[in-house]
Amino acid sequence: MNEEALAVSGLAAPVSIAVDHWGIPHIRAENLQDLFFAQGFNAARDRLWQIDLWRKRGLGLLAADFGPGYLEQDRAARLFLYRGDMATEWACYSPDAQDICTSFVAGINAYIDLVAQEPSRLPLEFMEFGTQPMKWQAEDVVRIRSHALMRNALSEVTRANVMAAAGAEADLLRQNLNPPKTPDIPEGLDLSSIPMAVLDTFKLALLPVNFGRDRLDATIGEAESWRKVTPLGDVIRESNGQGSNNWVIAGSKTETGRPILANDPHRAHAVPSLRYIVHLSCPEFDGIGAGEPVVPGFMAGHNGRIGFGLTLFFGPDEEDVYVYETHPDDPDLYRYGDGWERMVLITENALVKGAHDQTLRMKFTRHGPVIHEDHAVRRAYAVRSIWFEPGSAAYFVSISAMRRRNHAEFAEDMKRWAVPAVNQVYADIEGNIAWLVAGYSPIRANWDGLLPVPGDGRYEWQGFYRAGDLPHALNPETGFVATANEQNVPADWHLPAEDIGREWIESSRAGRIAEVFAETELHSVDTSCALQTDLVSLPARRLGRLLAGLASDDRAIGAALDLLRGWDGMLAADSAAAALSEIWWSKHLRPAVMAVKVPDPAIRALMGVGDVDAILRRLEGPQGFFAVPAMARRDALLLETLGAAWAECVARLGEDSQVWTWGALHHGYFEHALAGIRGTTAFDVGPLPMGGSESSPMNAMYRYSDFRVTLGASYRMVLDVGDWDNSRCINAPGQSGDVRSSHYGDLAAAWSQGSFVPLLYSRDAVDAATEFRIRLVPSP
Repeated sequence: MNEEALAVSGLAAPVSIAVDHWGIPHIRAENLQDLFFAQGFNAARDRLWQIDLWRKRGLGLLAADFGPGYLEQDRAARLFLYRGDMATEWACYSPDAQDICTSFVAGINAYIDLVAQEPSRLPLEFMEFGTQPMKWQAEDVVRIRSHALMRNALSEVTRANVMAAAGAEADLLRQNLNPPKTPDIPEGLDLSSIPMAVLDTFKLALLPVNFGRDRLDATIGEAESWRKVTPLGDVIRESNGQGSNNWVIAGSKTETGRPILANDPHRAHAVPSLRYIVHLSCPEFDGIGAGEPVVPGFMAGHNGRIGFGLTLFFGPDEEDVYVYETHPDDPDLYRYGDGWERMVLITENALVKGAHDQTLRMKFTRHGPVIHEDHAVRRAYAVRSIWFEPGSAAYFVSISAMRRRNHAEFAEDMKRWAVPAVNQVYADIEGNIAWLVAGYSPIRANWDGLLPVPGDGRYEWQGFYRAGDLPHALNPETGFVATANEQNVPADWHLPAEDIGREWIESSRAGRIAEVFAETELHSVDTSCALQTDLVSLPARRLGRLLAGLASDDRAIGAALDLLRGWDGMLAADSAAAALSEIWWSKHLRPAVMAVKVPDPAIRALMGVGDVDAILRRLEGPQGFFAVPAMARRDALLLETLGAAWAECVARLGEDSQVWTWGALHHGYFEHALAGIRGTTAFDVGPLPMGGSESSPMNAMYRYSDFRVTLGASYRMVLDVGDWDNSRCINAPGQSGDVRSSHYGDLAAAWSQGSFVPLLYSRDAVDAATEFRIRLVPSP
């Protein structure tokens, strides 16, 4: 076993970092402050480029490193920083939250100092761009909000545009509403007057950083041309697709008599991954799990007594777009009530590589940042978001919750959980299991939150529903709870679903999980691992039933019907039927169904890929959707699009359908930041043939242009509660973000195949699996 000893300023006592065969660090310290110092140091050791870029993007500091092409993104990010009282902010998380963050960033900064002393440790990305990592302050951890997930400002503006052009029924194909509702149009608001350009700045604040030669070479005169980085469709698809699966099973339903807790958060794939697994141990605390490497602690894992995990999203609508009438003589005045209020103007300096410093001007109303102005029609638009409430740093209440010892303490912490809105599952060594919904859900007394509203004072939040008000259950009679972002507010809950939100992710993953639970008499770690990587698509099965009675004289269509007839909907990587079904559904049938109600391609482009449940229901019940005769028109559309899909399969995979495979098209791929500017794939990971789709429990959402998997569970975890060393995990493509590390992409192949590695906890098991050890000692 290799060892390295480092003298580090800022430690009170020695610390050990044991890295196991799978790149998971097990950090042992003698006190809590040293523990979080070492967590920050280790995060920088393994992920320095990632966390440095995270900070610079979030604080709006990109232009200083990368030039004028990033100035507009800097301004957008600064609009969404937390600018409230910091004492109130820290108090929302835990009494020692500020001290923990201070220690954590001191550890990051200590590693940055080490890199300065030993430049060979500097990740190659810095060398390529000619930049340096910057020091952190404790506030940086919590003030940055725009990396978190939130809903539904994007959807509000998109809905206004689709409804204005094609009606409310057409918009349901984009995003189904559950419970059903025709959105209320605010009095005096013309939906057709709200341009999609309202979202340009907002989208820019949400987007990850991309690198291209044109953008890096932009001059200061071209800075404003980089306000639009990606089409709206990409943003809508990503925000609607991100979610998670989780479940918790009582010991009465398992082979061992111990509870099992499983969690696989679904987020956009990247290299390195969003999540990082870490084991933190000191006399006061001993826990292991995954979180974001820029945040101390972890959000999903266990501490030897309790286990916990979460799904994104539960359904609260946590954003609103406000539309203002501005004063004819002064655009910084907006109508509110019977008078006018002045926008708050904040100016900040921005360093810009290759140019003089620039002044960034930002305006704010009482509701939030101004994201768009149109002086010609005297309009301004702002976003109100939970982000601007104290305590809304994503996941950071976990710094307290992960240290709790029982359900009552854990549930009390959840009342302070603001962002993102989540389904938490819980289990403990006493045998208790629980489900808790956590997140701030705005109370809207007089509107439904589905469309932009005037900012004149008629539409104001009246406080929040929080954990405790929102659904929860302790030791349910069923012996288990499972969630997958479906509308899961119990019918008899005192707070009706419509008071929380109406936009949910489609229910096929939840349906398949429920199906497997009904078929499983006794559960095990193995059965939970298998379910997390299950490839069955219920939408594919539903499509198969629609084809059951159809026939065609066309030879190609007949061959397609034969291939799909009797198929079980398993989207296996080696399946020819899966390849045909997915190409048919994604590239031909879905867009054809949307074109029935939205013939204008410009409006259809706003709708993204559409809502799976809504589209399937129109196909299963064609009356009222298709023109008369509805059944015949539906069947003709099915056959016509199926024939087109067969032709595309032939073009892509060859004439012989017996050798077609879904994995030949559908693949995992992790693209390194330098690929776009160096033209090299040397640091990319993939391609990795994969099964599944966005509708299988193993969420493998792909982009339609090349079938690359863009979103899903890069981190998976199954906990054997009480026999912790029997727990399993995976984190793709690897734990490390350093391309020189053996753990940069070593887990990718296992991940793509649905395999797992041990999530070791006991000291003996960790020591036996340790690959190398870093010993940190206090510097004299």
